[in-house]
Amino acid sequence: MTYFVELEPVERVLVVVAHPDDVDFGSAGTVAKWVSQGTQVAYCIVTNGDAGGFDLTIDRSEMPAIRQREQTNAAGVVGVTDITFLGYRDGELQVSMGLRKDISRKIRQFRPDRVLCQSAERNYERIYASHPDHLAAAEATLCAVYPDARNPFAFPELLVEQLEAYSVTDVVMQASPTPNCYSDITDFVDQKISAILEHKSQMPNPEETVAFVKSWIGLSATAVGLPEGRFAEVYQKVSTS
Repeated sequence: MTYFVELEPVERVLVVVAHPDDVDFGSAGTVAKWVSQGTQVAYCIVTNGDAGGFDLTIDRSEMPAIRQREQTNAAGVVGVTDITFLGYRDGELQVSMGLRKDISRKIRQFRPDRVLCQSAERNYERIYASHPDHLAAAEATLCAVYPDARNPFAFPELLVEQLEAYSVTDVVMQASPTPNCYSDITDFVDQKISAILEHKSQMPNPEETVAFVKSWIGLSATAVGLPEGRFAEVYQKVSTS
């Protein structure tokens, strides 16, 4: 039986995810909670989301701007204003050295205590959480945390940009098949739902989405031992120090 511990806040958190809306489905409640406690949070969204949506009448060339606007609005709901869009093509993400460098750059710029990302391990019980872009973004992020961002000899061009090597203390991964910690988000559920609902281009049935999300985070709370009526987001935490 897994013993779950509650995830403690830190001063600075960088969130790196594959698509616009990934952070909101997985972690918006936790982010809202952290921001309320004084944590500085920044987002790094890897792809432009151009392969998402359900409305066939929307030209694909318009989707990146739509999704960037939706993610910016959703971030504002939970108090995040520092957002970087790397602009990689949705559905085509690979663990390239260029991607590792881009994430390392953001780590060195923001200098977070913690990085929140997706899981690089496929979750066979929640296959939709293991989109290939999720796996690639997670693996590139983990490579950026260790060894790239902390190694002054990795990507020497970043030193030319005045970005010194930096070591992240820990990583927490959403959608991991082996979670070991949680965040009680009961007081922040409304913000989480509001953030998710900003992604209008992705939800043909918003009411069904809300019902599903509330059921899911309710079951997560039960799984970590919280009383009935509570809500939680769960993570795998890995020390990198």
